[in-house]
Amino acid sequence: MKYLAINDLCERYPSLKSCCDDLSAASDLLIDTFRNSGKLLVAGNGGSASDADHICGELLKGFMSARKISGADRELLGDGLADELQGGLPAIPLPQMSGFHTAFCNDCDPLYVFAQGVWALGNKGDVFLAISTSGNSKNVLHAVEVAKRKGMKVIGLTGSGGALRQQADIAISAPAKEVHLIQEYHLPLYHALCVAVEEVLFPG
Repeated sequence: MKYLAINDLCERYPSLKSCCDDLSAASDLLIDTFRNSGKLLVAGNGGSASDADHICGELLKGFMSARKISGADRELLGDGLADELQGGLPAIPLPQMSGFHTAFCNDCDPLYVFAQGVWALGNKGDVFLAISTSGNSKNVLHAVEVAKRKGMKVIGLTGSGGALRQQADIAISAPAKEVHLIQEYHLPLYHALCVAVEEVLFPG
């Protein structure tokens, strides 16, 4: 496997070997997306909402690499700003927009809140990362439908069942059925995904 982070994951978590090919495919997709000036939208409920925020945090700034700014970006910013900032990737955690969420859920059907976020912010060439431990979260699935109609690719981060596995372009399915066990697996899976992307886009 070409990604060191995913090779390491498979060695440390033998139970996740079944996910590694899909994890590599998701890494390929995100790398191509970011290289082509696309962005990532992420959504989930409860613990998965926190995971959405966590994933975006690892992408927006340096994670395992300091992501020093150089070249044309350093020239644009100047040395002072370039020394203080890091290379970042455009990733938006949809659940964290509390003002938008409360307004939409007060005025409209709450089950479409993530769909509205994808409709407003997503474009063809972007990626939607849908997180649902059951694979059946209605608000997440509505957003998946909007993403696909807009020409976006969908990565599903889920468990061993549910509709998300069939609807996503790439489904990373943790080998568990209980919510807490799925969530325990999701953390090393998305960390490996973020590191794999960083390995390629910010070498060294």
